[in-house]
Amino acid sequence: MTAAHHPADWFAEWHQRQRFVPPLTNPDLPVTSELHREMVCNREDPMPEHFSPVAPRHMPHLRPFDRAAHGVIAHTQEAVEEPKSARRTSWTADELLAETFPEPRWAVPGILAEGLNLLAGAPKLGKSWFALNLAVAVAAGGKALGTIDVEAGDVLHVALEDPARRMQDRLRKVLAGAAPSPRLTVAIECPPIPAGGAERIGAWLAARRAARLVVVDVFARVRGKGDPKADRYEADYHAAGALKDLADEYGVAVLLVHHTRKQSADDWLDSVSGTQGLAGAADAVLVLTRARNTRQAVLKLTGRDVAEAEYAMELDASIGLWTMLDGPATDLELTEERRRIVAAVRDTEGLGPKQIADVTGLSHNVVKQLVRRMVDAGQIDTDGAGHYLPLFTPFTPFTEGPEQ
Repeated sequence: MTAAHHPADWFAEWHQRQRFVPPLTNPDLPVTSELHREMVCNREDPMPEHFSPVAPRHMPHLRPFDRAAHGVIAHTQEAVEEPKSARRTSWTADELLAETFPEPRWAVPGILAEGLNLLAGAPKLGKSWFALNLAVAVAAGGKALGTIDVEAGDVLHVALEDPARRMQDRLRKVLAGAAPSPRLTVAIECPPIPAGGAERIGAWLAARRAARLVVVDVFARVRGKGDPKADRYEADYHAAGALKDLADEYGVAVLLVHHTRKQSADDWLDSVSGTQGLAGAADAVLVLTRARNTRQAVLKLTGRDVAEAEYAMELDASIGLWTMLDGPATDLELTEERRRIVAAVRDTEGLGPKQIADVTGLSHNVVKQLVRRMVDAGQIDTDGAGHYLPLFTPFTPFTEGPEQ
């Protein structure tokens, strides 16, 4: 670094240009990249002070996420908390067995636990809408996906493929007239992981101990180009691992949006684009699939703290709303007649063919044939006396699952 670009020099110059007195002259203040320097010195769109719950007096014109990027929170007197103490990383066997650990924190119970969660899907499938739905729900508290109760917490949504105008439009659609939560921070820029991206997100987390969720959309924008001669597995694992380390350190869920590969795969986990290093670093993997020109989709997930499961989903593209449907994902493979029968026996268990026909509007003869076939196909159950029962119970959040 030349003398003209010493941290003290450019920070002092910036303060002088902004007419702040006195200038900041700490020569030890870190500068993570040329991009950071340009973002600070050339910023022309000031944000009012009240937009940030952490507002250092030296940089009132920078947004909350931008302040965190330049070490302001960690290097000014306005830092809200001391850094977290070092985590214990080793025990004797008897100490480990005697230790009491807190249960995993859930951003969305049964779907997103603390740790690195990888969400993959085909381009233009609705992944970004899905991630934004979860971010809005967690920031406000209440219901996620129309079904799941979530606890409110601070959320950072890093949308790297969308300009501010598009994010504004999408947020308005998802909110559907509701007031936005001040606990949701939306950022449209973040350096790649090798250029300090993880540190920038970490600084935001350090100032918000109540944070529950960080969304990074998409992985390709934060992975960085890297060395073309380097091993791709190691590069994927390193980039994803940096975000996993943040999730573990701050006890939050990090949702990393990614793409699936074009080739089909026998194992749905193999559909995730890239090397196995990416899925290997993640604590949970979610794959969203939806046929073009249809509203219904299937969400498949598996992970260390979440049970392997499949859920039927529906997207209302006109308002960007994702909803978890009442039935299992296998319902999407049923014909319309069979869906009606399944819905009837879920609403009222123990119906006979005549009662099912009355409820569904199907003919009695059609119902008699279909219910026998559906029992053989494992789509409904019977008590053996001519009464039919559902095989599926509504969604209940799973809070633990087998180690993968």
